[in-house]
Amino acid sequence: MASTPSIIAEVSPKHSLPVKHSSMEEDKSTPFPEQAVGGDTSPSHFQKVVAELIGTYVLMFIGCGSVLVNKIQSLTIVGMALAWGLALMAMIYAVGHVSGAHFNPAVTVAFAASRKLSWKQVPFYVLSQVLGATLASLTLKVLFSDQENIHAIATQYTDATSDLEAITWEFIITFILMFTICGVATDHRASKDFAGVIIGVTLVCNVMIAGPITGASMNPARSLGPAVASGLYKNLWVYIITPIIGATAAALIYSVLRVPKPEKEEPLETKSIYNKLYLHVDP
Repeated sequence: MASTPSIIAEVSPKHSLPVKHSSMEEDKSTPFPEQAVGGDTSPSHFQKVVAELIGTYVLMFIGCGSVLVNKIQSLTIVGMALAWGLALMAMIYAVGHVSGAHFNPAVTVAFAASRKLSWKQVPFYVLSQVLGATLASLTLKVLFSDQENIHAIATQYTDATSDLEAITWEFIITFILMFTICGVATDHRASKDFAGVIIGVTLVCNVMIAGPITGASMNPARSLGPAVASGLYKNLWVYIITPIIGATAAALIYSVLRVPKPEKEEPLETKSIYNKLYLHVDP
């Protein structure tokens, strides 16, 4: 009988096995997974900080700018709300794949609390967001120097509104915003294509409803920046603490609705490449 020939195929050591990431590792990435498209390396911490600074600056410049323009030419609350929402939408699509498009310390803290972001990155995100908001507010102060009062961009509520009422308003609208972000931007079951649009629309609705009452901050940086530019710090604590609590509550509650991302099984043909293949052919 003829001997049985053996065909032995071995994988070159130059080829490395694909790295599998656990669902927890994937969850810690930015809310907009497009950053990893095409196998590109993730953005550096510096790139994320710059993206957050510029994104927050643009959001504040357009949003607060609409408030000052409203004093010259009436935009109404609808026009101002659209300015905020459209600016946020544009920046989400512009840098969402770089930093996750937080532009808000409350969102950043909420993601860290729900283990979607490393706590080590929180100080850098928050600092860049506050800096961006402050620079935008100071820019508007210079550009609208002919206006007597820059206080219009500061988030304040009237004496007719109690602290408890203001806290309740800010908690609810921040909760709605963060809950929406979690649903459309961080859940693997959701379609990410229109995440920016949906988040922007949510902001528009919140501003239209709560804007005339509390200024609809939902964002500690949005209140801190104008406070520095205007020197008006009254009730600032409400706009710092409440959004953080509201956003964190929304992120933790949404985690109850989240399901683990199923791990995709490696295709058979892919597996065969990375293993020794012994085929015995009988004559």
